Amino acid sequence: MSRHTKIVATLGPASSDPLVLETLIRAGVDVVRLNFSHGKAEDHIALATSVRKIAAKVGRPVGILADLQGPKIRVGKFAEGRISLDAGDQFILDAQCELGNRERVGLDYKDLPNDVGSGNVLLLDDGRIVLEVNRVIGQEIHTTVRHGGELSNNKGINRQGGGLSAPALTAKDMDDIRTAAQIGVDFLAVSFPKSAADMYMARQLMLACGGHALTIAKIERVEAVATLEEILDASDGLMVARGDLAVEVGDAAVPALQKRMIRLAREKNKLAITATQMMESMILAPTPTRAEVSDVANAVLDGTDAVMLSAETAAGHYPVQTVESMARICLAAEKSTLITLDRDFLDRIFTRIDQTIAMSALFAAYHLNVKAVAALTSSGSTALWMSRLNCGIPIFALTHEPEAQSKMTLYRDVFPLLIKETHDDHDVQRYEAEQRLIEAGVVVKGDLIVLSYGDQMGLTGGTNTLTIVRVGDRVAPRI
Repeated sequence: MSRHTKIVATLGPASSDPLVLETLIRAGVDVVRLNFSHGKAEDHIALATSVRKIAAKVGRPVGILADLQGPKIRVGKFAEGRISLDAGDQFILDAQCELGNRERVGLDYKDLPNDVGSGNVLLLDDGRIVLEVNRVIGQEIHTTVRHGGELSNNKGINRQGGGLSAPALTAKDMDDIRTAAQIGVDFLAVSFPKSAADMYMARQLMLACGGHALTIAKIERVEAVATLEEILDASDGLMVARGDLAVEVGDAAVPALQKRMIRLAREKNKLAITATQMMESMILAPTPTRAEVSDVANAVLDGTDAVMLSAETAAGHYPVQTVESMARICLAAEKSTLITLDRDFLDRIFTRIDQTIAMSALFAAYHLNVKAVAALTSSGSTALWMSRLNCGIPIFALTHEPEAQSKMTLYRDVFPLLIKETHDDHDVQRYEAEQRLIEAGVVVKGDLIVLSYGDQMGLTGGTNTLTIVRVGDRVAPRI
């Protein structure tokens, strides 16, 4: 049985070796994530080249996602590398300090003293250490430690409730967008966007650099939750970035937000990735916890397009086993997914012909119980629309555009296949579509399929025809 939910795996020291990378792809990785918070441009370029080479060897499309660092607000470095703080200690965040000690530490974000005031709560190292601001004196933030612990170099800082003014796109991010465009990544994840304007800017920068990546908004700020619909309208999808989001809004609020975000993304024909600590224990252990199994399964049941692995595959001891475990959990959850296609069509209004054809194909496939839905598509839009509703039938996107094939690696329920150049002769094109599905082992002679295409083959947005075909009934046309 084919898995419908996609797996995104972050590359790093544990997964960059070509042999490990090939094993990961064979184990089920659909999209690799290049984390631009680490490494140099040449490292990312080399990794992307390796991924494409191995994907071609394996014969499986693999998308590439570039994840921008964003304005990660961090403490500076300590003279001894780390310190220990106890509840009740007085501690200073000092924008002018170079090397920290038990009394103070520097800041990489020099404007932080302007963003906080007496009574604010600062959460360090993903909330493991909690500081209450007493007062701000010049470039110094004087605090009292509420919850202590070990604090080491470059740990992140969040303000409880959000409100930090750091821009979503830093100078480093702009340089990284140029690198991402040079690589030709399929997806660009923007960290800490606060508004639709942040996403528009990222898209324009990517286009100006010659890139055509789909933009993914990482929802991890309180402000982003408040303007979620506007941000999503300006993006191609979102990432439920549960780490920083939980620190800002409180961990108890995240599960409901996750469900809301995934539901909204599907309603707006956008993509959704669920991320952060999905299989965290497998960094050190060969099997997941029961809670992690439930977490991954629930994201699948919510309708997420993809589930993402971070440190588990970037630096963990068991990267391949983690992917195999995640794939197994996704498959089991998909088997129990409730199909409510007829109800999902209620109150939907279609304004475009190609979208209407896509929805009609789902309806016909569901009620005829066909073997597959096949969409001849240039851009992938028809396949995306089809994938927003679950009809229980696999969707095969047939495209002659390698770029479109790579982008569709993230679409839930969609299996992208490359075909030869399109033909003006519909009989030839339909016959070759059938042959491609047979060649891929999707159908056999006698199977029923639903096929969508456009009168003008190869025209983006031109899908206007739906046909129901019994495989093998068509005589090979003369070319």
